[in-house]
Amino acid sequence: MRAVTVLLICLAACHQGDPDRCEAAVRNYGTLLFWHDADITIEKAPVEKRDELRKQKLSEFTARMDNGLQTLVTQCISANDKDTIECMIAAKTADEAEKCAPRANAK
Repeated sequence: MRAVTVLLICLAACHQGDPDRCEAAVRNYGTLLFWHDADITIEKAPVEKRDELRKQKLSEFTARMDNGLQTLVTQCISANDKDTIECMIAAKTADEAEKCAPRANAK
């Protein structure tokens, strides 16, 4: 019985995504999309308010990343979608990132 339990655990682990790749994917995706939107907002602000607004956005980004990263990484590991993970890591722009995984609340 013990051998069966160990085998089941090993099989389950073999079908999970790579935590490091998932974290890299989530961080890159989140960074690209957040700053794409934030930069649009910052550019619309009066010049004299942009530095302060950028600081606020950095604080907001950091808080969001701190609060949501582990949950998203866990979901990524469970999904084990290697193509999407690699696409999210390779993305260099928000548009490329969205092609990998469209936002849930797409406009």
